[in-house]
Amino acid sequence: MSEIEQWVKAIEPDLVRWRRHLHAHPELSFEEVQTSQFVFDALSQLPELEISRPTETSVVARLVTGRPGKVLALRADMDALPITEETGLSFASQNPGVMHACGHDGHTAMLLGAAKVLHDRRDLLSGEIRFIFQHAEELNPGGAQELVDKGVLDGVDAVVGQHLWQELASCRIGVREGALMASPDTFYITIVGRGGHAAQPHLNVDPIAIAAQVVVNLQHIASRMIDPLEPFVLSVTKFIGGTADNVIPNSVELAGTVRTFREERRDLAARWMEDIIRGITSAHGASYTFHYDKGYRPVNNDPELTRFVRDVLQAELGNLVTEAVPTMGGEDFSAYQTAAPGTFFFTGIRPVAKDAFPHHHPRFDIDEDALAVGCRAFVAIALQFLKNETV
Repeated sequence: MSEIEQWVKAIEPDLVRWRRHLHAHPELSFEEVQTSQFVFDALSQLPELEISRPTETSVVARLVTGRPGKVLALRADMDALPITEETGLSFASQNPGVMHACGHDGHTAMLLGAAKVLHDRRDLLSGEIRFIFQHAEELNPGGAQELVDKGVLDGVDAVVGQHLWQELASCRIGVREGALMASPDTFYITIVGRGGHAAQPHLNVDPIAIAAQVVVNLQHIASRMIDPLEPFVLSVTKFIGGTADNVIPNSVELAGTVRTFREERRDLAARWMEDIIRGITSAHGASYTFHYDKGYRPVNNDPELTRFVRDVLQAELGNLVTEAVPTMGGEDFSAYQTAAPGTFFFTGIRPVAKDAFPHHHPRFDIDEDALAVGCRAFVAIALQFLKNETV
């Protein structure tokens, strides 16, 4: 058992207790009032930390050693989702319609644990560690960009985050250089025709038939306009129109998402989409409106920092470390990567002995053994980064 493992094992009951308290009291994005107060109160028990509230529902703690060295930021997100919990856990959500269904309760607990372990061993450190407890990861424009704009990363040499991950076996760590998570963009389309009686379609301009063609032809972007070796997703997820079986409506509303790892692909996708929509609607005498809203940037891990993190984690965790598989899901950790070299990794939570439900599912849960592993990862990275002069 390594020293770090011993340190974390001593606070493992706290990790579980913190996570369960947070799980029972989830709050939505930009509404994390009690959550941020809980974090503030827990950090206030560590007297050497300099604690601030850059926004109403976020918390940043600085461990300034007073010795010259680098500055490392560690980040956790704290918000929950608008989901009614169905886990049946004894510590299930007490806030109706709100649930920690993505693991942010665990992220917060792991970073609180890392703050305690590193605070208590601050004599081993030089430089500074910033513990960022971020609000509003789940809701665009996200809390990360707001904190960057507030200067939370000013002077930071590197930023590291992690996500508890159901697609990875419990306690495994997935690390990857380069593209890890996609940009989650959203689009909205309205097709405007001319409604009337369904028995007289020749007197109308049917927006449902036109919208169906739009949906089919938008798929040609992925299948015929993008290199088949390049990850790209375009999904139409809403198709709303009509009120009765004998009425052709005036308009139809569509919405969906575009996912890509390439920043420049986002503008091209929007342009190609509008070309298709314009062509189809004009051919059938309809009109349209089209809005393309950019979500978070892709998460693109700094290669040098990621190699350093992989080496540190392999030394601490051995064969628990593996290569992460990229996902088309999005994460606003990418905002920090515009301000400092950053890397983001996955910590597995999928248990072997029972069914595992995916992120954002009403029965989502984590294997709590992973909390100690994730906390060890944060601690090991911080200790080695502040010792290392080359990263």
